[in-house]
Amino acid sequence: MKKRLLVTGGAGFIGANFVHYWIKKYPDDKVVVLDALTYAGNLSNLDPVSDHESFEFVHGDICDTQLVEQLLRDKQLNTIVHFAAESHVDRSITGPDAFIETNILGTYSLLKAARKVWLEEPKAKGEAALPHRFHHVSTDEVYGTLGPNDPAFHENTPYAPNSPYSASKAASDHLVRAYHHTYGLEVTTSNCSNNYGPYHFPEKLIPLIITNILRNKPLPVYGDGKQVRDWLYVEDHAQGIDLVIRKGVIGDSYNIGGHNEWHNIDIVKLVCRLINSTFKENELLTAKYPEAIAAINGNAEELITYVEDRAGHDRRYAIDATKTNRDLNYKPCESFESGIKKTLDWYLENNSWWSPLVK
Repeated sequence: MKKRLLVTGGAGFIGANFVHYWIKKYPDDKVVVLDALTYAGNLSNLDPVSDHESFEFVHGDICDTQLVEQLLRDKQLNTIVHFAAESHVDRSITGPDAFIETNILGTYSLLKAARKVWLEEPKAKGEAALPHRFHHVSTDEVYGTLGPNDPAFHENTPYAPNSPYSASKAASDHLVRAYHHTYGLEVTTSNCSNNYGPYHFPEKLIPLIITNILRNKPLPVYGDGKQVRDWLYVEDHAQGIDLVIRKGVIGDSYNIGGHNEWHNIDIVKLVCRLINSTFKENELLTAKYPEAIAAINGNAEELITYVEDRAGHDRRYAIDATKTNRDLNYKPCESFESGIKKTLDWYLENNSWWSPLVK
């Protein structure tokens, strides 16, 4: 079946990379992006596909149920890939209201629209339900935290969210599951590791470290920096979602991970070393980034500054992606070393994208 996608949050980091991936791989599929263009949504993220004949952008809010219904109906969309979410844990601590509104009520709005257009309207006409798929993109943070020797999260790990952000995502996961079991909506869910790569908003760890070094700013590290995260290159995540949509069992959830655990402080030091060596190998960067004094001098690690730990900071996340690897033949293409080098090169080449954001 030819896919006609509604991609919510498609102007954000992961959503935009997914759109790039999908249009490149399936150029004949229709892709409609719905995005409210809040602070982390950037229309320029979609510039590489903006002229493609199968692409369309709609500026709007997922909480606008009537708009979503209209899009599904008028454009005959048969697949929703739901990325739209407030996602920064620090922001959820200081201002949780937006997370409840977008992540819970927004997901509910989409589910209502999908149920009405794909299930109820055909039934009222005496017709079969329209072919459809609602894919919900979630996070490993819904599972809570792990001790240093605990086994990684798997699909049956009990939910134990510890921040307003992860609690709101857990709630949305449960709503998606409920709409399948109660109404028969054809859904899948994926829970992923921390993503990194191009177009990542500069408040997140890896782009924050890169852009701060390039501006000779402190590199803030929470607590002792020994928190562990499992990292996944964003295009590998897109590939995993593709497999779930096309081959995943209706009603199931799938963990998408990179089998790639790192301490935060080790990530920061790795980026410092990479930038130091990159500046040493390419003298043109000194003229392009004259503020990158520490990198130019080869001592970017001196910018590391330990700060008070985040409230309720989960100590370790790790994804067990055995089910996805086994059942869907999923395998990430990038190692962390190759992915982080691609990411650094992208930020060095695209300062016109990130400079306005950090200001």
